[in-house]
Amino acid sequence: MRTLKFTIDSDYNACGNVHQEILDEVTRQGYDTESIYGIRLALMEALVNAAKHGNRLDTGKRIEVEAKITPKRIVVTIEDEGTGFDRKKVPDPTLAENLIKSHGRGILLIESYMDKVRWSHGGRRLTMERKNGNAKE
Repeated sequence: MRTLKFTIDSDYNACGNVHQEILDEVTRQGYDTESIYGIRLALMEALVNAAKHGNRLDTGKRIEVEAKITPKRIVVTIEDEGTGFDRKKVPDPTLAENLIKSHGRGILLIESYMDKVRWSHGGRRLTMERKNGNAKE
């Protein structure tokens, strides 16, 4: 197992660098194209959400990221220093009144593309997991 750990500033460049390092390792571990695509989308949404919505792009606040990657699965934990949120109170982007809004789909993407998703620490910590489609059980 390869474990990658990062403490980054709340800015998009730092998020992009972490995103790329994790995707590079997923590729090295032999993940299939579909799994890489799902991880790429969910990971970027999660990192941007932590910086933008969690820490409100406050450069004094950090984001902790840990990715545990094996040839069979990836588990990523992302935690910001924001005030958190209640997942149950986030509007459903698939409802008619939300369909034309230009935002509010990040959580839906994360939960759609990852096999397991858990919000904890008052919504400040996200743990998400995806199996490698190439891996034999």
